[in-house]
Amino acid sequence: MTVTADSARDYSLTGVDTERAKAEGLANADWYHTDVPRKVMKELMQRRDGPAIRDTALWFALLGLTAWGGVAFWGSWSCVPFWFAYGVLYGSACDSRWHECGHGTAFRTQWMNDLVYHIASFQVVRNPVSWRWSHARHHTDTIIVGRDPEIACMRPPNVVKLLAAYAGVYGMWESLVGLVKNALGQLTDGEKDYIPQTEWAKAILAARLHMAVYAATLVAAVAWQSWIPLMLIGGPRIYGAWHMIMTGLIQHCGLAENVTDHRLNSRTVYMNPVSRWLYWNMNYHVEHHMFPMVPYHALPRLHEVLKHDLPVPNSSIWDAYREAIPAVLRQARDLNYAVRKPLPPTARPYQEGATNG
Repeated sequence: MTVTADSARDYSLTGVDTERAKAEGLANADWYHTDVPRKVMKELMQRRDGPAIRDTALWFALLGLTAWGGVAFWGSWSCVPFWFAYGVLYGSACDSRWHECGHGTAFRTQWMNDLVYHIASFQVVRNPVSWRWSHARHHTDTIIVGRDPEIACMRPPNVVKLLAAYAGVYGMWESLVGLVKNALGQLTDGEKDYIPQTEWAKAILAARLHMAVYAATLVAAVAWQSWIPLMLIGGPRIYGAWHMIMTGLIQHCGLAENVTDHRLNSRTVYMNPVSRWLYWNMNYHVEHHMFPMVPYHALPRLHEVLKHDLPVPNSSIWDAYREAIPAVLRQARDLNYAVRKPLPPTARPYQEGATNG
């Protein structure tokens, strides 16, 4: 297994680990893929509008219904379940919609992908331009230290930060600070590394538009002397983000860094139907990383095609945490430790290092 030194990693995109990743052939490497018959893969990659229109219409309807209930029963305990549901639908479900529409696979019709992508980007408080390129890098160099800008579980782990993420405040603050800097015309060195220069002005404009809406929401709250505008816009990214964090952290935490096999650095988890709908089947995460152009609605079928070559999935969210938590705590003492799941007898061996360098 290719690993960095035993000292703390440099997770910036312009530091010593960036140069090390390039030197070791881990940047833009050739990744392992399970062999799938061409005809089968072509069928799995088929894009359709129907499933996403159905799920998006239901999502918007539930958002409208729960928002109505929260406002209508404001001032009584009866509003609490409405706001709880609205928060999760807004502050957590937005992440998977942002993600799939960013890949351009949720809908067959591209303007539908773009529309939902921009709505969901606003809800999750992400710059729609910079995060499109950030996520492209995440897929090109998944959990490669110094290259992947979306590594959530760094080593040594910041346990306090990881726990604070569930409250939503830290993530919201971090996202807002990034948007404010973008709106002021500032891009970080990391953003300049993965965003093409031709897109910089678009990223700045998008941030300014988002901040204008947040400012108008704050003005409305002050003018009306009411928390309702903030409960409807922005606030759900705090009080409703817990499901997004719960499912997102188990995607990669406790698994390997600096490898070129998604079976080593990604985790597939069986989940209940409600979480799967909120998460748009991203619980099939090894499958998604191996074949990111397969739409979310086809991931269960892709799982059946690939499972002979993959580690046994975690049986539940709780089971995934029982695996991830001890691993993350151990990484506080041993930076090179990672969970290594056994492969079934039908699987090909792990590809542990780069193959292009």
